[in-house]
Amino acid sequence: MWDPQQYSRYADERSRPFYELVARIGAPQPSLVYDLGCGPGELTASLRDRWAEARIIGVDNSPTMLDRASAFSSDEVSFENGDLATFLPPEEADVVISNAAYQWVDNHVDVVREIAARLPAGGWIAIQVPGNFDAPSHRIIRGLARSHKWQARLADVKLRESPVLEPEEYGDLFASVGLQIDTWETTYNQVLQGDDPVLDWVRGTALTPILGLLDEVEQEQFLTDLSPVLRDAYPRRAYGTVFPFRRIFAVGHRPA
Repeated sequence: MWDPQQYSRYADERSRPFYELVARIGAPQPSLVYDLGCGPGELTASLRDRWAEARIIGVDNSPTMLDRASAFSSDEVSFENGDLATFLPPEEADVVISNAAYQWVDNHVDVVREIAARLPAGGWIAIQVPGNFDAPSHRIIRGLARSHKWQARLADVKLRESPVLEPEEYGDLFASVGLQIDTWETTYNQVLQGDDPVLDWVRGTALTPILGLLDEVEQEQFLTDLSPVLRDAYPRRAYGTVFPFRRIFAVGHRPA
């Protein structure tokens, strides 16, 4: 169960890659824009500032996220339930965006390829996924979940180690279906505040599948076990805690 409030705790830091992704889309006046994995909806609604005449649709499969997103609904912006493992926007969609969502989808390469192949002339696809699965935060989480204390309780959790492609591989994927490509990566050295900022960060994303399998007492114990290890891995400085945040970007365009 996704927690929109926890996810939005670092909304400014999480939104920066979205805006940098959208800035590389060259569509001047699209008619139909899809935001796949829209989450709590604020960023989807912000697309109205870029494309005032477009119909904009956000898609997510989390009831809690969609409930939060409903506050941003309007005549031009709407939200619907959809599983990204199978969801395909209609072929007339001329801009398709996905920001930090497809890392959760096992078959996302096949789905993204099909979406890209269906783009109309003049259409754009733009995706961003995290590239930090080998970061200390994620290695520590996987290590704790597989420890003797927790491995039996968390046997059913899927611990993702390399669920995404590298930038050049997404470029190959887009080029294979006739798109012009633009791929890159960025590591943001986020400066977080608070006593346990990295723990607070991962509670909003990476820890969601784990905490969803535990009861409230177990959740608190898991977080208690995790907290000091993350603090050691990401020491607090006088100005805050530096949390490197690697992102992978890929944009494809079908010439008119």
